Amino acid sequence: MKKSNKKKSIISNIVGIAVILLLIIPQTRSAIQVMLHKGLSYVNQSSLINKEDRVSVSYTDWQLISDTNKVISFNDTKGKVVFINFWATWCPPCIAEMPSLQELYNDYNAKVEFMFVTNDDFKTVEKFKTKKGFNFEVYNPLNQVPSTLSTQTIPRTFIINKEGEIVVDESSAIDWNSDKVREMLNTLID
Repeated sequence: MKKSNKKKSIISNIVGIAVILLLIIPQTRSAIQVMLHKGLSYVNQSSLINKEDRVSVSYTDWQLISDTNKVISFNDTKGKVVFINFWATWCPPCIAEMPSLQELYNDYNAKVEFMFVTNDDFKTVEKFKTKKGFNFEVYNPLNQVPSTLSTQTIPRTFIINKEGEIVVDESSAIDWNSDKVREMLNTLID
């Protein structure tokens, strides 16, 4: 083996071991995962579900309570464009997409009903929001989520049109503040 190849091999091994160590340590593992999901969010694109494949939501008496102690009913969103994001404070892909969700919320919260839904307790949520500089309202479900919105994975995001159809269903980190998503929302709002 040539001296330069041996040197490259040693450097590769050291870098590989360093990456493995960083992934083993919880504090760095989470940061690396968030960074990777953030990068993937720019590749993952949200798209509208074809009309023939759309499912209508069931407007059950799903009740939620906000971190400001406001109780709402999912029935109150009937006839509106609704953006529902299921997430958690400990979830790296959720954390990765949150800044783009905050930016979208800043511009559309008067035109779209945003529901950021988590099972995390509000004390944990408030610490998270304060640390990250987020100001959107967060909800905990008080009873069973409608079956059409039930999910086993997070993040999971649904956009519902005024007719009550799920037009977007995504289950990975997405750059929600993209021009494509904004165009979709503008079309749904009009």
